[in-house]
Amino acid sequence: MILYVDGDACPVKDEVVRVAERHSLQVYIVSNQGQRGRRDPHVQGILVGPEFDAADNWIVDHIASNDVVITSDIQLAARCLKKGAKALNPTGKIFSDANIGDALAMRELSSYLREAGEIKGSNLAFSKKDRSQFLQSLDTIIQKNIKK
Repeated sequence: MILYVDGDACPVKDEVVRVAERHSLQVYIVSNQGQRGRRDPHVQGILVGPEFDAADNWIVDHIASNDVVITSDIQLAARCLKKGAKALNPTGKIFSDANIGDALAMRELSSYLREAGEIKGSNLAFSKKDRSQFLQSLDTIIQKNIKK
């Protein structure tokens, strides 16, 4: 099991690294922009080109069944689920075959309403509760994969 982090705007990179260290898991933090170096041999930063979806494409090209992707990008989560991987977002929402269709539909509806000026895009601040829920969800996924 390998953990892949869609890294450019991920607020839980440090938490992923701590959990990975505890379970001796490999982590790839994939981004379009430079990132700080990490001393942990289990953590590798991957810098991809500036092309649109370059980080997403790198992750999809490398992810395998039962690996885990951490991303806010619902489309990336869907692509990874198709390859048999697990996906969760930084607030701890676990994506699955059962809920990804609804998540994609809501994404499209929200995008349409923003473009039409019906809603203003504003994300809620990332909270301690979100961080805690993320850690709990990540641990749940890892424990289930370890039992397999």
